[in-house]
Amino acid sequence: MDAVTPDTTRPFERIGVVGLGTMGAGIAEIFARNGYEVVGIEINDAGLERGRQHIAHSTGRAVSRGKLTEEEQAELIGRITFTTDLQDAKDCQFVMEAVIEQLPVKQEVIGRLGAIVAPDAILATNTSSLSVTEISTATPNPGRVVGVHFFNPAPVQALVEVVRTVVTEPEVLDKVSQLLRSLGKTPIVCGDKAGFIANTLLFGYLNHAVSMYEGKYASREDIDAAMRFGCGYPMGPLALLDLIGLDTAYEILDTMYKQGRDRLHAPAPILKQYVTAGLLGRKSGRGFYTYEAPDSRVVVPDAQTPSEEDAPELRYDIAKVGVVGTGTMASGIAEVFAKAGFDVLFVGRGQDKVDGVISSITRSFDKQIQRGRATEDDKTSTLSRLRGTTSLDDLADVDMVVEAIAEDLAIKTTLFENLDEICRGGRGGKGAILATTTSSLPIIELARVTSRPQDVIGMHFFNPATIMKLVEVVSTVATDEDVTETVLALCDKVGKVAVRCGDRAGFIVNALLFPYLNDAVKMLEAHYATADDIDTAMKQGCALPMGPFELLDVVGNDVSLAIQRELYLEFREPGFAPAPLLEHLVTAGYLGRKTKRGFRDYTTA
Repeated sequence: MDAVTPDTTRPFERIGVVGLGTMGAGIAEIFARNGYEVVGIEINDAGLERGRQHIAHSTGRAVSRGKLTEEEQAELIGRITFTTDLQDAKDCQFVMEAVIEQLPVKQEVIGRLGAIVAPDAILATNTSSLSVTEISTATPNPGRVVGVHFFNPAPVQALVEVVRTVVTEPEVLDKVSQLLRSLGKTPIVCGDKAGFIANTLLFGYLNHAVSMYEGKYASREDIDAAMRFGCGYPMGPLALLDLIGLDTAYEILDTMYKQGRDRLHAPAPILKQYVTAGLLGRKSGRGFYTYEAPDSRVVVPDAQTPSEEDAPELRYDIAKVGVVGTGTMASGIAEVFAKAGFDVLFVGRGQDKVDGVISSITRSFDKQIQRGRATEDDKTSTLSRLRGTTSLDDLADVDMVVEAIAEDLAIKTTLFENLDEICRGGRGGKGAILATTTSSLPIIELARVTSRPQDVIGMHFFNPATIMKLVEVVSTVATDEDVTETVLALCDKVGKVAVRCGDRAGFIVNALLFPYLNDAVKMLEAHYATADDIDTAMKQGCALPMGPFELLDVVGNDVSLAIQRELYLEFREPGFAPAPLLEHLVTAGYLGRKTKRGFRDYTTA
């Protein structure tokens, strides 16, 4: 998380917080921690005591970690006045509600506050999805109402979305942004649209993951592992939904769908079924996963948990692996197999290409040795298992071939016709396994030109193959189960995390990632927020390693457009249609970092 320098100027002195649940208590704590006098208000004594305990436990953890002294904890809590009387907010210059996410309740609270506080006081709502405009109409002075969406846990998360309505006074936005900076927070201003920035992009992605699980395309474990190991996300989408609460997720999606009518935000039917059954996630002890107890983070086995007895095994004898290609991906795959003890024969179009692979792997090892991650013996033994050739016919005795050539269906098809003729086996018996590393092309198209479609499978490594842990193992309708099991077991032997899925556009990772990136482009295209604010929202609000526009410029806008087009053609989902802005950038040649210009200009970098 980026460090934020607190603003030392203080636009307010006395802050009111209405609602002391987990979020409200966290907000009260962060204000008190920064020296503000806080009035914490709850509906009854029981709620007040729960709020007090929330703050006591949170600050107690800070004391135990050495981040606060006991004296500082006492001073912090002493700055909070706990009360059940809304009238006690009358002298507050800024009052924030953090009550239940229901429009009538929030309107009532804001309406009552509007009659209590001074005319120049600012009222804020912490809603994550409801219309701030509708909430503001409950007061006689809606121009003094603003959305201030903290992320959970409020004391830790730096991002705060400041939501303006069409009548919010500019002075209000300035003062609120100044207030948040005084807390060391990062405020980003956006318009009043359900979901704002982070939730609009996040929940479309989460909903898509639920649909993928509901359709039994992949297991919950594989969907979550794919996004963790393929994209570096801190949590998989289904585990994250369990943390958020499936009821909360349903309400946010439902609100977003009713406002925008985007079918991608229509809650997946299984979400409503889980909520109706009381399976709300961690807080109820069961959601997509089963937990040790309500509010526990410890996942325990249930009926869907894979058994150790069912772990994949090598059903084929694999000793010698062929790799076709000499690019970055092919070189990485050859290194991965050789490091794991397999004899590797790689095929290039010319001797210079073959020599280039050896040079590339040698440089890779030299870097690792310099950093203490490998030894000279590791380098020597790995290189001894690598042999290059310029003839495909030399693959006749390999047990498996992995192709990693250009992402062109015609070229790959011709290669598979040749591999079918050259490699051992064919109809009857266990022939050599033929694997493709394609990230978007239909694997069945490659399988059908062979006499052994049962031996053809997808093995989608992520770049760089030597570092990225994930491999998507993609079976077609014709792939033999023994082949699938062998490739899954093989991934484990070479130190990779394998996830299993079917042969359709995008597989798991790209099918979840690129619609999210496309939605971000549409948001920018609509002038709802800047590229910088959108990137900040997703990095700080959702703890993603990169913002969508940073990632698009790294991947390449041409590559992203091609994948998005494949997804649109496969699923015929209107929401998957590539954003016109993305198409225009590609037409203009603004492809990202590789052309020094994409969503950002890198000519001076």
